[in-house]
Amino acid sequence: MSQVSPTAIATITPTVSLTEKLVAIVRRDILTTVRYRNGFILGAVGIIAEMFAFYYLARAIGPGFRPEGVDYFAFLVVGSGFYTFLIAGVQAFLSTVQEAQQTGTLEVLLTTSTPAPVLIFLSAFSAFAGKMMNLVLFLGVGVLVFRAPLPHPNLLGVVIVFLLSLGVALALGVLAAALQIAIQKGSVVVWALGSVWFLTGTLFSVDSLPLPFRWVAWCIPVTHSLTGMRGALLLGKSTAELAPEILWLVVAVAVMVPASLGFFSWVLGRGRREGTLSAY
Repeated sequence: MSQVSPTAIATITPTVSLTEKLVAIVRRDILTTVRYRNGFILGAVGIIAEMFAFYYLARAIGPGFRPEGVDYFAFLVVGSGFYTFLIAGVQAFLSTVQEAQQTGTLEVLLTTSTPAPVLIFLSAFSAFAGKMMNLVLFLGVGVLVFRAPLPHPNLLGVVIVFLLSLGVALALGVLAAALQIAIQKGSVVVWALGSVWFLTGTLFSVDSLPLPFRWVAWCIPVTHSLTGMRGALLLGKSTAELAPEILWLVVAVAVMVPASLGFFSWVLGRGRREGTLSAY
């Protein structure tokens, strides 16, 4: 699936409900996927190739290496899949704004009767819906084809960590979009998130890092997303046992989402006054 085009949102009439808008976006994305199915096929081939690499890497290291107490192959599948999903969602926000600037539709989009927060929600839904399919496919191939162990997952914990992680990614995506409108440098957010992968426990445990780096890793929300997801999905930890990660993510979402939305609103207001919304 591709992220929703700003032009598509802008042309939705004000009498249409939010649910109808979501249905229209989903329908558009499904049609886009069907139309460009070769891209989906190539993506699936890439996922299988990456899974082979993880599988043989885990075999080369041996079964004795169990970071955070889980099988290393499963550790890689969950960490890499979920981290890639979050980065791709943030990138989709940025791409939406860049496309609107390049096509000159951003100002048209913002003159519709749909409030800016609703537009952000619609963009988020479209951005993450397609990426979620990739994540499900990634995890499915790992579990069903390569037999990644999945003993007794805590599904409630998985849902809680997943939703809170979406909130973090939403905040980062809105920040990237705001920076793109303000200074045309929204890519710095994606670059920063991609540069700290080794501090988040994506491919190896944070506990193996030197103490100063562990402190930095603890401050990164994605670290808690990956730790919580592995704990719930691979170790079957109870919601009470996941409380430290969940609490950290709740605080991060409570701070980051309002701050990013406030900054985005301020950037839009300044852009309207100065007539620079479509500057690129």
